[in-house]
Amino acid sequence: MGMRDQLPVVAVVAAGGVLGASARYAATLAWPTAPGTFPWTVFAVNAAGCALLGLIMVLATEAPAAPHPLLRPFLGTGFCGGFTTFSTYALDTRRLLGSDSAVEGVLYLGGTLVAALAAVVAGVTAGRALWVRKETA
Repeated sequence: MGMRDQLPVVAVVAAGGVLGASARYAATLAWPTAPGTFPWTVFAVNAAGCALLGLIMVLATEAPAAPHPLLRPFLGTGFCGGFTTFSTYALDTRRLLGSDSAVEGVLYLGGTLVAALAAVVAGVTAGRALWVRKETA
C-alpha cells in the first residue's frame, strides 16, 4: 500500500483526534481540577475512553457485518487516542507524588490502571452483549 492509499486513513485519524481532544478539553473546562486535588476529570475521561475502545474493538472485530474500514481508525486511533491522555495522567501523577498529596498520587497511579483495564473489559462485555441480543432478536 502506497502513501496515497493511506491518505484517507490519515485524514480520519486526524479528524477523530481533533474531536476526541476537543471533547477532553471540554470536559476539563466543565469539571476543572483544583490544584493539589485528585484529578477526577482526567481519571473519568481515561476510563470512559477505555470503555469506548473496548466497545469499538468488539464492533470492529466481532460484529456479524464488517463495519466501514475507516471506522476503527476514526474512532479507535483518532477519537479515543485524542480523548484519552497518558501525558496528563503522567503529569498529574508526578505533581501529586511531588506534593503533600503523595498518597493521592499513588492511588491515582494505580487506580487509573485498574479503572482503565476494568473499563476495557466492561466495554468488551457490553459490546458482546449488544451483538448477542441483536443476533437473537
